[in-house]
Amino acid sequence: MTDSAKESLRQAALFYHENPQPGKLEIRATKPMANGRDLSRAYSPGVAEACLEIKEDEANAARYTTRGNLVAVVSNGTAVLGLGNIGALASKPVMEGKAVLFKKFADIDCFDIEVDESDPEKLADIVCALEPTFGAINLEDIKAPDCFIVERICRERMNIPVFHDDQHGTAIVVGAAATNALHVAGKKFEDIKIVSTGGGAAGIACLNMLLKLGVKRENVWLCDIHGLVYEGRTEDMNQHKAAFAQKSDLRTLDDVIEGADLFLGLSGPGVLKPEHVAKMTKRPIIFALANPTPEIMPDLARETAPDAIIATGRSDFPNQVNNVLCFPFIFRGALDVGATEINDAMQVACVEGIAALARATTSAEAAAAYAGEQLTFGEDYLIPKPFDPRLSGVVSTAVAKAAMETGVAKRPVEDLDAYKDKLDANVYKSALLMRPVFQAAATASRRIVFAEGEDERVLRAAQAILEETTETPILIGRPEVITARCEKLGLEIRPERDFNIVNPENDPRYREYWGTYHQLMARRGVTPDIARAVMRTNTTAIGAIMVHRDEADSLICGTFGEYRWHLNYVNQVLGGEGLHPHGALSMMILEDGPLFIADTHVRSLPSPEELARTAIGAARHVKRFGLEPKIAMCSQSQFGNQAEGSGKRLREAIAILDSEPRDFCYEGEMNVDAALDEHYRNMVMPGNRMSGSANVLIFAHADAASGVRNILKMKADGLEVGPILMGMGNRAHIVTPSITARGLLNMAAIAGTPVTHYG
Repeated sequence: MTDSAKESLRQAALFYHENPQPGKLEIRATKPMANGRDLSRAYSPGVAEACLEIKEDEANAARYTTRGNLVAVVSNGTAVLGLGNIGALASKPVMEGKAVLFKKFADIDCFDIEVDESDPEKLADIVCALEPTFGAINLEDIKAPDCFIVERICRERMNIPVFHDDQHGTAIVVGAAATNALHVAGKKFEDIKIVSTGGGAAGIACLNMLLKLGVKRENVWLCDIHGLVYEGRTEDMNQHKAAFAQKSDLRTLDDVIEGADLFLGLSGPGVLKPEHVAKMTKRPIIFALANPTPEIMPDLARETAPDAIIATGRSDFPNQVNNVLCFPFIFRGALDVGATEINDAMQVACVEGIAALARATTSAEAAAAYAGEQLTFGEDYLIPKPFDPRLSGVVSTAVAKAAMETGVAKRPVEDLDAYKDKLDANVYKSALLMRPVFQAAATASRRIVFAEGEDERVLRAAQAILEETTETPILIGRPEVITARCEKLGLEIRPERDFNIVNPENDPRYREYWGTYHQLMARRGVTPDIARAVMRTNTTAIGAIMVHRDEADSLICGTFGEYRWHLNYVNQVLGGEGLHPHGALSMMILEDGPLFIADTHVRSLPSPEELARTAIGAARHVKRFGLEPKIAMCSQSQFGNQAEGSGKRLREAIAILDSEPRDFCYEGEMNVDAALDEHYRNMVMPGNRMSGSANVLIFAHADAASGVRNILKMKADGLEVGPILMGMGNRAHIVTPSITARGLLNMAAIAGTPVTHYG
């Protein structure tokens, strides 16, 4: 990297830390503080009640305070990254960053605490005194051997988990990577010879973890800057190194590397030479973890051993050993069951969970976060990526289970499956709201045809459908393309074996399909030649014909192209069955709950009759999610204050709704703020028929509905489920090009629900 490039990166990093406000953390209140009543509850006199409950039973602290979800990241700055002893204050950006990772990956609140104390026993005293405040302690960047002393004292005296991440976090991820590297190499822990460089905290912890996984102590050869750690050596020794001392006359790395299966480097750049690699076994495993420059660069190692399996600590090479795969999730599991410690069983459970996840099919979310990378289990993909959203559910649940089984959980969870579902719901924002829909879909095995069957998102959704539902996906696309993409993406599914396909270029039903399409469209200007061309090139029309012919139960299309283009062909084929699209409904999942928006796509300027049908359809669909619909008819007009325009059409729609008894609440016409703010609505229209906040907003212009939908997506981090095409009897849904694989899975669940479930 050039000097100018390095300076550019440096300035970018400094700008990131300084703007828009200094640092990476802030504190936000979780309860309202809007009036005197709130103040009296948050502080005096109401706060005394919570204090007395905790005095009565200390376990109540997890119920009435943040302690049960609060971790301290504690450092004295004596061994910060590769920077060394830079002091407590200079370590603060690292500790703030660690806190951000806790929040991002496991929704754990965190305070960073930098302590200006170099005496390990005094530092331990300070940490122990913090126990009333925190649910767990993450020790960070404390030099060896002081870190061993601090952790030992804290573990002995404290009744909450204490975890030195530089040791155990690194060890856990190394353990997971080694587990899978041996799987790829066809070797076993009990058989391998390990040579390690680096006798610091992380190196010793990694070796201890490998012993727990089955490595024999006599097969471990530890070297440091002075050479081999051997029996009788006195230079730079401590009890932790001495535990790995070999009874041998060998003295150097060059002497002991002969026949090594695994090199574990946690030392410094250039320690492992090509001639050392040449002495290792076939299919050598090289973990060169020194940062930023590893013990040997991967390309140099492969020049000597092309079959080597390599991991580093860097993000620009495959198999980055990154502690973020571990520490958020081991703490998540420990906190949730009120663990008093993080023991060996919990650490091994973490290893096994991480390793197993890498061997599973890669998630669509991880693939999107690491676009262009090959995320298929093998020598270049031994451990999952940090942004794999399944880590929380898989690893935290494994840790919680191990804590309960070993008797260190003070608050064991009753149902581990439900616990995992809750964790997944925190990651997949739609999971909790979609549960009733998935449950309803499970009562019938419906056939869902995807028009864009070659799309990566569709392929990932098809894999998930087969894993998580009783539905049968049908993909329209070329079989050789679908097969090749499944292989490239590391998906287990294959055409014909796991799902049916329709090949537009060569399908035995082609004549029947174009004949059916021509029959439907003959008096609308479609000739046989046009029908033949459409059935060769238009996958949306092909899918609609399949639904029409009862070869599929529902069509999903629209991953590319314009919504109304797809709607035209859906309506051509299925509209003749007495079905008429009358609106598109999008569920926007926001921080404070779901908000449904309609009509976002179908009618640019809906009539009063269409608006009434949209309200009826929206109410029906909202109930599918287990929610009680509260529908606001939204306009710039407010309860009749504008005679013409959208207000007039909405008033006429409300009159249509009023003409018959309805089993849902609706009100309008009104402004959006009145729909969402009960207090304001009661000011402008006392005695209105809606209580609380509306959860469905229906607009008289598609421009308004679509605009609100997109603003919520882009500026409020809203996650969309939909759009749901109403009026088509659940026989077709048109998505938008921005949809994700998870969004397609959600739409498949909606399409997979028999129409009888929602009227």
